[in-house]
Amino acid sequence: MTEIWFIRHGETDWNRQRRLQGWQDIPLNEFGINQASLLAARLREEARHTPIDAIYSSDLQRAHATAVPVSEQLGLRVRVEPGIRERGFGVLEGLDHERIDELAPEAAAAWKSRDPLRPLDGGETLGQFQSRVISTVDDIASRHDGERILLFTHGGVLDIIWRHASGVPLNAPRDAALLNVSINRVGVEGRKWQVLDWGDVGHVADEVGDDVVP
Repeated sequence: MTEIWFIRHGETDWNRQRRLQGWQDIPLNEFGINQASLLAARLREEARHTPIDAIYSSDLQRAHATAVPVSEQLGLRVRVEPGIRERGFGVLEGLDHERIDELAPEAAAAWKSRDPLRPLDGGETLGQFQSRVISTVDDIASRHDGERILLFTHGGVLDIIWRHASGVPLNAPRDAALLNVSINRVGVEGRKWQVLDWGDVGHVADEVGDDVVP
């Protein structure tokens, strides 16, 4: 079994402003930088008892900048993997979550429908996004059989991961949080995934940020 610890990036200003980020390359804010530092200290301690074999990150800077302090603490390089970047939200990117119905009603309806085949203007369908994430994770897991690895990624990716590992359909309610700098442990064996632990933010206490907007 490959044990993968999926970690959402630290907070950005757009998280705080509740703006959809998608493929927009938004940096961590000061709060997010501090979260990344606290995470790195936590994982340094974890690695003394449970060694980490590799670190992967989305190619977007908010994920990569969260991974770098950890890589420095563990002495491992960050391997950049575009396949675990956030979903492309097209015309919704940059919009306030509370105003998307007003500003881009058709795209907002497509996003909220959770229909895997429904086009999203300028972005990925939910089905395309799901296929990209699952195939990328399966490929990474196959390279690290029996190892423990870290994947720094995004809220939308965590949603896909949790659903796939829990057997929950794309259009069903989700009862798992997608918190900034959370550690979310999943076991992958062959094509079978299972959630081992989810939403661990003990290293940042009340400093987890927003869990709503990817």
